[in-house]
Amino acid sequence: MMTKLAAADGHQFECWIEPAVGNRRGGIVILQEIFGITDQLKGVARRYAQLGYEIAIPALFDRKQPGAVIPFDQALRGRDMMLASDLSETMADVEAAVDHLKANGGKVAVIGFCWGGGLAIRAAQKLEIGGAVAFYGTRLPQYLDRPLKAPVLGHFGTTDDHVPPEMLEQAKAYLPELEVHMYEAGHAFANDARPAYVPEAADLAHARTEAFLQRVL
Repeated sequence: MMTKLAAADGHQFECWIEPAVGNRRGGIVILQEIFGITDQLKGVARRYAQLGYEIAIPALFDRKQPGAVIPFDQALRGRDMMLASDLSETMADVEAAVDHLKANGGKVAVIGFCWGGGLAIRAAQKLEIGGAVAFYGTRLPQYLDRPLKAPVLGHFGTTDDHVPPEMLEQAKAYLPELEVHMYEAGHAFANDARPAYVPEAADLAHARTEAFLQRVL
């Protein structure tokens, strides 16, 4: 269900909440690609809710265009909105979602995809969370300015043109605790609604993520 949350600066934004199925084991904030709260992302939320986690997906584009959901074939529109976003404001919205889940008890982790994958690393640097998972996180150089406060698991494709090998190596050198797994795939390999989807890689990445979450939450 969609609810409204407020960031520390007073900004109100929509947030998709997926209740935990069965005994609640903690919370997970899922951070979007450059497309908003898509039906595909809600499917990811259902997947992790089945494991007993309460899920929150904050609408990180609400500061620019409330309710914006960008079709997958209009990536440039989503990219422009992402580039227009202010990192500190975006992280205030992420923190509000983390705090919302924390208020319901238990530890909270952050999982992000693409733009959200980079933001998940930032969350592990700035917020009080149990851990973070970055699926092909982008814009990595802008996060190489402070150490990690929480463990981070990273999933990257060997042919991802958004995250070239030298960018990933730079990130691993700066953040040596980063646990990185590589997959024979390109960008967005875990998005089952896009042509880039690689089922074997996605399944393995989600299995590793589930084990990581059990450990950190």
